[in-house]
Amino acid sequence: MVGAWVADMPEVLPAVTCTAQATLLTGKLPREHGIVANGWLYCDTMEVRFWQQSNRLIQAEPLYETLKKQNPKFKCAKLFWWFNQGAMVDISVTPKPWYGHDGNKVFDVAGTPEGLTQKLKAKHGAFPFSAFWGPMAGIKSTQWIADTSATVIRDERPDLTLVYLPHLDYDPQRFGPSGCDMAKCVRELDDACAPLLDAAKAIGAQVWIVSEYGHCDVNEPLFPNLALREKGLLEIREGPFGTNLDLFNSRAFTVCDHQLAHVYVREASDIQLVHDWFSASGMIDRIFTGDARVEIGLDHMRSGELILLAKPGSWFAYNFWCDPLPSSAFGDRRNQEQPPDYARCVAIHAKPGYDPAELFFDPKLRVHKLHAARRLLQKKLGFRTLFDVCPLDPSIVRGSHGLAASDPLDRPLLVGHGPNPGSSVPMTSVRDLLIEELSRG
Repeated sequence: MVGAWVADMPEVLPAVTCTAQATLLTGKLPREHGIVANGWLYCDTMEVRFWQQSNRLIQAEPLYETLKKQNPKFKCAKLFWWFNQGAMVDISVTPKPWYGHDGNKVFDVAGTPEGLTQKLKAKHGAFPFSAFWGPMAGIKSTQWIADTSATVIRDERPDLTLVYLPHLDYDPQRFGPSGCDMAKCVRELDDACAPLLDAAKAIGAQVWIVSEYGHCDVNEPLFPNLALREKGLLEIREGPFGTNLDLFNSRAFTVCDHQLAHVYVREASDIQLVHDWFSASGMIDRIFTGDARVEIGLDHMRSGELILLAKPGSWFAYNFWCDPLPSSAFGDRRNQEQPPDYARCVAIHAKPGYDPAELFFDPKLRVHKLHAARRLLQKKLGFRTLFDVCPLDPSIVRGSHGLAASDPLDRPLLVGHGPNPGSSVPMTSVRDLLIEELSRG
């Protein structure tokens, strides 16, 4: 049968944005493309970095490079898909703030060719960065991306346009899929897509739809870094800006990304010890070490020596400081310890793990918008200040993802055209399906 069809896609692990998008682009698993999570440990500098944008991080060939090699005149636009910077595409737009040497930050987008982002901002206004991530994340960012993508499609007529619309990632994480008004969220997304779909129709383009993962309800954050600290394997450094990780002196620590975590262990002799501790902790569903990581496609040098999958209904929080998560193992010190200064902020590049609590205003702030406005005023007056509006308590989070869905109906979806590949399609097959369909175009 030839025509439009719908299929589910069994997840790659971890079922998170960067890993899923890299798999869709390359047709490979993380063991080959190297995107083992949204962030990982860079072993040469002992730094944890999340949400890096360089296309060079992908260690397998994305489909736009393949198509460009096949036809140098092939024209691709990559709009808000990850690993955007330096990609072999003709048109790109991606979120990219400006960072001043004084610590100041100005929100903006970056893109190619020269002058494109200025043209888009002149027509559609500035990108609503606060609606892209953080407590105010919502439909406005998706509307802007859809509107500007429609302009690119009409004006530039790419052969392939990749567009990332984030709206369904917000409330399902905040409140869980059963705790949010999913019908309302989908309706808002449908409405926002109208100009994009109209533009595709105007130039005779097919529309393919992919999603990266489904969400699940959670009711318990897990704290693997605190467990390692209690065992004396994770070290901290206390200073004027709160408690921070001391990764050089830690024997083990965990990079948490939703429901999957990479545990990096300095000495091979400690791996079994750490494995046994986590096995007995009650927080883990499954653990993969060494060659066992092959089973989940994460046998890559960027992966941790151990990979943890959270037990059902739970997710991994990155927290490594004691307060406000007391443990008797720390004695009275927990009452003196301060969280790092970035903990209460939207700080995706500073935190050594993913923090969905950034999607909330701290309920302890009586008038959170007034607090944020005061911080903004302080910044405009030239004071160095923190936008400390997010909660420290991760139990506020009710939705997560990262693991394979327990019900196939909750898997990510693929809507495509051409010969029907069946009701279920591996995520690694999407790249070749697109290439085949483009070759028929």
